[in-house]
Amino acid sequence: QVHVVESGGGVVRAGGSLRLSCTVSGRSFSSYPMGWFRQAPGKEREFVAAINWNGGSTSYADSVKGRFTISRDNAKVTLYLQMNSLKTEDSAVYFCAQAKGLREAVYTSRYEYDAWGQGTQVTVSS
Repeated sequence: QVHVVESGGGVVRAGGSLRLSCTVSGRSFSSYPMGWFRQAPGKEREFVAAINWNGGSTSYADSVKGRFTISRDNAKVTLYLQMNSLKTEDSAVYFCAQAKGLREAVYTSRYEYDAWGQGTQVTVSS
C-alpha cells in the first residue's frame, strides 16, 4: 500500500514563504512523476506544480509561476514545494500525489495520479 505524507504547512503573512515536503513509502519514489495540488473551501482541487522522475522537467499553474518551485531529492525520498511571495489566495489544503505513469512525463491532471496524501493546510493572512 502506497503511503504519501505531506508536511510543512502553517500560517504565514502575505509576502512570506513556506516550504512543503512530501515523502512516499510502499512504492518506489524515484521511478514516478510527482505533483502538488491544492483545494480551497468550496472549490475543486486544482493543479499547482508537477515534476518528472528526476527533476529534469517541471510544470506550473499560471497562478504560481515565478513564485513556487517544485523539486525532488530522490536520495532523500522527498518532494518539495518552495512557496515564495505568498498571497491570501494561495490559502488552501495542499496535497502531494504520485502518478504511476511514464517516469519522463509531467502530469497536470489530477486523474493521472493514483496515490494521494491527506494534505497540509496553508493559510496566508493579510
